[in-house]
Amino acid sequence: MPIPASWSPPLLSLFRAVFGLVFLSHGVSKFFGLPPFPMPMTPLMTVAGGLELVGGALLVLGLFTRPVAFVLSGQMAVAYFMAHLPHGFLPLANGGEAAILYCFAFLYLAAAGGGSIALDTARVRAR
Repeated sequence: MPIPASWSPPLLSLFRAVFGLVFLSHGVSKFFGLPPFPMPMTPLMTVAGGLELVGGALLVLGLFTRPVAFVLSGQMAVAYFMAHLPHGFLPLANGGEAAILYCFAFLYLAAAGGGSIALDTARVRAR
């Protein structure tokens, strides 16, 4: 049985919140060591962690979803090309599957918005 089309806006909100929460956990790991981050915190990792922490939190809330998702999509594209591609072309071989999935999930959110359950939606309705 197919999912009714009327479920699309709330499911988009769930998609946004779950991706935001998991992405936020990467920033929490880098800055607070929960769980411990296995790499040294270079200036590049600090910037990445800041984007993950702030961007992930904003996505969970559904606040500034489109611009935040666009920036995070770019971050994940850069992460793939800098950290994964040098280890081989195929994502399965170079460990870059998550970076590619995040990149395109965030690109989709940049185009689709935050869904019906988001602070962005509440702000528009309040106007």
